[in-house]
Amino acid sequence: MRNALWIIAAGLILSACGGGGGGSSGGGATVTPPTLTNFASVTVDAGPAAVNTGPNAYISDDAPFVSVTICAPGSTTNCQTIDHVLVDTGSVGLRIAQSVLNSSLLSALPSQMDASSSPVGECYGFVDGYVFGSVRSADFQIGGESVSGMPLQLIGDGGAFANPPSSCSSGGGTSLSTVQEIGANGIIGIGVTTTDCGSLCETAGGYSAAIYYDCPTSGCSSIITRNASTSAPFQQLPNPVAAMGVDNNGTILELPTVPPSGEISATGTLYFGIGTQANNGLGAQSILTTTNSNSPYGPGLLTAAYKGQTLPESFIDSGSNAYYFIDSTIALCAQAGFAGFYCPSSPLSLGPTLSGSNGVSASAAFTLYNAYTLLEGTNSAAAGIGANPNAITNADFYPNSFDFGLPFFFGRNVYTALEGRSAGTTVGPYMAF
Repeated sequence: MRNALWIIAAGLILSACGGGGGGSSGGGATVTPPTLTNFASVTVDAGPAAVNTGPNAYISDDAPFVSVTICAPGSTTNCQTIDHVLVDTGSVGLRIAQSVLNSSLLSALPSQMDASSSPVGECYGFVDGYVFGSVRSADFQIGGESVSGMPLQLIGDGGAFANPPSSCSSGGGTSLSTVQEIGANGIIGIGVTTTDCGSLCETAGGYSAAIYYDCPTSGCSSIITRNASTSAPFQQLPNPVAAMGVDNNGTILELPTVPPSGEISATGTLYFGIGTQANNGLGAQSILTTTNSNSPYGPGLLTAAYKGQTLPESFIDSGSNAYYFIDSTIALCAQAGFAGFYCPSSPLSLGPTLSGSNGVSASAAFTLYNAYTLLEGTNSAAAGIGANPNAITNADFYPNSFDFGLPFFFGRNVYTALEGRSAGTTVGPYMAF
């Protein structure tokens, strides 16, 4: 979800990229390859239980979830594993719904404090809404990777954080403060930047999708500056991958092919690092460099060509549950609950291409299917689902964009390389597939 939250699910199980394996030394002794732990399992299913309760119950579609473990700083016992955290290549930072934390851990997560000795709060904007809450510190683990004392945002925190300041809420969209509204127990943003705001938040009055606040007991109102760092002492929320001690130059999201009929659930793998281990090497993928933090339109953007249009603010986003693009020639679904989704009477072969700032182009062709037919039952993983963002309430879509959401990831290894870090023979930011 590119600073925008199209939430839903999809995923699958794969083998490692690259190769590698054991061998024997000249003396005949067996060489045992190192045990690799730089990965986490990804699940695409109906989502956390809380989304399917009450009058607005639903099941997630095409949303990739991982489990993360957070602990009170320095503790090995006051810990909690949080399932169904959305993997999002379109945002940066770890954000957990406050409501899913147990009381012991919640009370032990220290608030990040600012120069005025007040707790720090953060607003983070997505396409269809925003999240607001406190910034806390925790020891973080995913798969075999960990970060000590890492800042994270608690979405929907209480006290001084109960009421988002007007400079946050006026940005448009709705407040996403509950698990049902978010569609997940949290969001792990692993986009192309190393922190969630970068140099913009180091300047007074400067901010992008992220805004940091001074939050005394009377509430949050004053915007404050925060330094960008991927190591202690942290101020901004780092990209969790950038803050890892190793395997910290990017990620690979590996998902298998989903049949045209869809699947109830699927499983895949999220690898940490690019070219750092035997299981995360670059193969014959096309490397498309993206815009960086200095771009006036933001980082992580590519140019899509679609039916004669040039769309320079396009992006590849695992946090989007569909292909989001504007095409008035394709029929929309008429069924309740599917407003804005495309429902062609028969499958359509569409042929967009993607280009990077390095001049490399690659086909992003796909077959568009009827969204209602695939998702009206129990399926949570479906390829070829598309929607017109202009037909969706509260959507604030970029008119020069084509959003290649999770369906794009099926059957591919998609690489996200971090800005300023060498990944293979190329310095990020880039996307590769």
